[in-house]
Amino acid sequence: MRPDTPAENVDHNAEAARLERTADRYPEDAEALLLQAAAHLELAGDRPAASSLYDRLLSSSQSLENPHLVRALKAANLWEYGHEAEARAIIEGVRVAAPRDPAPWVIVAEALESHDELEQAQETFTDGARVLLTDVAEPPYSTHPLLFGRHRVRRMLGLAHDDWDVLADTLHTSPVSLDELHDPKRVWSLGSENPAELEAEISRLRAELGTFREALSRPFPVAVLHWPASELAELVDAYPSLSSEYPSHEEHLATIEASLRELSASGTPNLGIVTGTVPSYEAFAASELMSPAEATLLPQYATTLAARGRAVEWPPQRGTACWCGSGRVYGECHGE
Repeated sequence: MRPDTPAENVDHNAEAARLERTADRYPEDAEALLLQAAAHLELAGDRPAASSLYDRLLSSSQSLENPHLVRALKAANLWEYGHEAEARAIIEGVRVAAPRDPAPWVIVAEALESHDELEQAQETFTDGARVLLTDVAEPPYSTHPLLFGRHRVRRMLGLAHDDWDVLADTLHTSPVSLDELHDPKRVWSLGSENPAELEAEISRLRAELGTFREALSRPFPVAVLHWPASELAELVDAYPSLSSEYPSHEEHLATIEASLRELSASGTPNLGIVTGTVPSYEAFAASELMSPAEATLLPQYATTLAARGRAVEWPPQRGTACWCGSGRVYGECHGE
């Protein structure tokens, strides 16, 4: 969510302005675009302007896909420029809301950690793990930072390993163990004059950097295009040739789930679903100088939506609504 390019290499203010203009052109993507813009403003040091963008999203008449994420980012930003009381209040609100997305949990826990509130950070990481990972056989990739952050804070507090710490160790793929990476004594070694200690610390830092780069380099989701029933009916009515792609809405939904399961079984990571609308698709076709009736345009449209931050993770988190829009829990709908 947050860009990590150093400020000396990018004009973050200009990039934020570009993203705001793009959000005006694509209001359906405003949430993802404005969050990126706010992140650039934070990197530029203009934290009040970033807070204004978070407030703009939270006060919007349009419902947000992830309001808890916006609030978490706002809280972390506010605390960095002196608004501790407001930040704490927002953090407590996020914890009480118990979001089903790991990102808000990680952001507010790391905000507490960065301000030396280690006990509160540990409790927040633990609450998030309890909400998202209880009775989950295989933690989704998106929850790994929750487990790793919890492991780090507990190591700093000197707490004994529990089952989730063991699970974090199992999920960690770096050649340097989490126990070593999160060893509080590492701080002392940074000031050491012992070449062996410094060399060991360089190796640990390289391992951390490798893990960080791997996370940043994950591609956009392999995105499968989903049409709600009303949109699909309008699409096929306007472009009858696409009926061969979509014989019925029920078959369309079944094909999506089957395709994603097949991709998952083949080892394809980072799967997602993007939801299309006819006006958006027609605008995309016009920008590509192609007819919307061209079936070959559909996967390009899906990829573009994913690149604009519109993809949602598949499979959905345990206990969350199904991707199809039925309102039922995924496990009782297409996840059966």
